[in-house]
Amino acid sequence: MPEPQTSIIDLVDEAATSSLAGQLCGQLRQGDVVALSGDLGAGKTAFARAFIQALGVQQGTPIDEVPSPTFTIVQIYDELDPPVWHVDLYRLEDRAEAFELGLEEAFEDGITLIEWPDRLANNLPTDHLGLTFQMGTTTGTRIVLISGQGAWAERLATLEIGA
Repeated sequence: MPEPQTSIIDLVDEAATSSLAGQLCGQLRQGDVVALSGDLGAGKTAFARAFIQALGVQQGTPIDEVPSPTFTIVQIYDELDPPVWHVDLYRLEDRAEAFELGLEEAFEDGITLIEWPDRLANNLPTDHLGLTFQMGTTTGTRIVLISGQGAWAERLATLEIGA
């Protein structure tokens, strides 16, 4: 199995986060899982929202509202092809609850964006793209560590991404 690959990108503002999401939306395909990690307020939901909206624009299906799934846990955008599952596991107490949500289906049939993927522990698919958001050194800035796990190690090496 290939060694995990990692890149670091400085995100100077939310527009840079949106730009990164727009670049990645053209690269992801059915069955891809993106693990979004980071502290509260670090940019996970902003990235997911920008990704879903960019993919909608790319496919000619604009998506105006992308609410945070903090309370609903899952938001499914099945008007997109493949459908996008935006999952926020922050409130889950038992990882078995995550699979009651139908995540196996999401992992096969859609693109899955998972906030707080650590709640899945060993049930996170081996092949996934990891984005870890951190606060930057100045107000409003962020840093994102992008890592490719499993098959994503090779795929990440071929992506042309940057803020």
